[in-house]
Amino acid sequence: MYTDTARRMLCKMLKTDSLLRMASTKISPASRLEGVDKNVWVEFSALAAKHKAVNVGQGFPDFSPPNHVKEALKNVGTMSTNDMIHQYTRGFGHPKLVDTLSKMFSPLFGVNIDPNKEVLVTVGAYGSLFCSIHAFIEEGDEVIIIEPFFDCYQPMVKVAGGTCRFIPLRPNSPKKGNYATSSDWTLDPDELESMFTKKTKAIILNTPNNPLGKVFTRDELQMIADLCVKYDCLCISDEVYEWLLYDHHEHVRIGSLPGMWDRTITIGSAGKTFSVTGWKIGWAMGSANLIRHLQTVWQNSTYACPTPIQEAVAVGFEEEISRLGEEHSYFKELPRELKAKRDKIVKTLTEIGMMPIIPDGGYFMVADASNMKVDLSESENSGETWDYRLVKWLTANKKVATIPISAFYSSGHKSMGEKYIRFCFAKEDETLDKMEKIFKEWAKEM
Repeated sequence: MYTDTARRMLCKMLKTDSLLRMASTKISPASRLEGVDKNVWVEFSALAAKHKAVNVGQGFPDFSPPNHVKEALKNVGTMSTNDMIHQYTRGFGHPKLVDTLSKMFSPLFGVNIDPNKEVLVTVGAYGSLFCSIHAFIEEGDEVIIIEPFFDCYQPMVKVAGGTCRFIPLRPNSPKKGNYATSSDWTLDPDELESMFTKKTKAIILNTPNNPLGKVFTRDELQMIADLCVKYDCLCISDEVYEWLLYDHHEHVRIGSLPGMWDRTITIGSAGKTFSVTGWKIGWAMGSANLIRHLQTVWQNSTYACPTPIQEAVAVGFEEEISRLGEEHSYFKELPRELKAKRDKIVKTLTEIGMMPIIPDGGYFMVADASNMKVDLSESENSGETWDYRLVKWLTANKKVATIPISAFYSSGHKSMGEKYIRFCFAKEDETLDKMEKIFKEWAKEM
């Protein structure tokens, strides 16, 4: 219980707080933020939590990371004799981690990567994307973005002052019987070249693609590389799903193609590599002439990443380097496990009438849901696309959370994505079984 004196003081404080909050202000946000305030992950993560839905929407594994990676972090935190591991490390990347990344990727690019000048470690791949865009894009610059695209590309370019030019992957006839695969979605070479102008500064590539799961072939990448060289253009290559490949597909790093190392920034992610998305460690690699500008952005923004987590990621890579090419390498184990989950979810979605597009990489699946008999009349006047309305209906009424695909398209091309929804199959079998059970019950109601 409050004393009389305490009560009077509290009332006085609350009255003062109320008066302060009533004060008028003309403070306005920077105009560059206009139109980038909405975010599909914020909206649909909250919706999934609100309805306690089976979350097959968000892109995070709900299974355990590899033991040697978990043990590495445990050992760093509790058994290290070097107390400096708990203090600031080198701002551009913990020495052990950048050295290990150099050892890991130099053979894959065919370049002797300088760990101090050609690698930057950031807070997640988001940080590397942000630094890449803000280091090179300014007002008047154009950036080509391939659709569907990971949704942060567009706002990052806009905030940097650039202009986005969008080119969609277009579906061809299915190559595998009744099933379409992500390989069936391709770029038109002539259409792509028509996007390049004197103002073009960069193209953003994502392979394997999120959300489609397309793995760009060597020929497709060579076509993009030739245009980058011809028009003296930067390539920002988001390759966070580089180890997740199925059905004998090959991950080709565009930075390894002739003439591309000096004009490509390649972005990777420990979260996607080791199934530890909460660790938020990413990196950018490229020639020193490119990376030094990213370092300038980084040192004047976030500056450094957590030292113990970088140390643990380095230990994880050291272990994988020793296992590289072996069957018990996590880089082989994880795709094997995910392929089984992918095939399981294909069966589930097909049985209820959806038409899945089988991904060749990554851990997402896009499905055509236009055949589903759902009454969405209540949200007809919401102004939202059909896929947004369907996902909200699914989350609220069937307790299954997915993601609308039109969120991965520009405003002019949203109609190309609005009959599709995205599923994440990097989930425990128990999670996928719950989704399957709900969908089978739903099918009985149709």
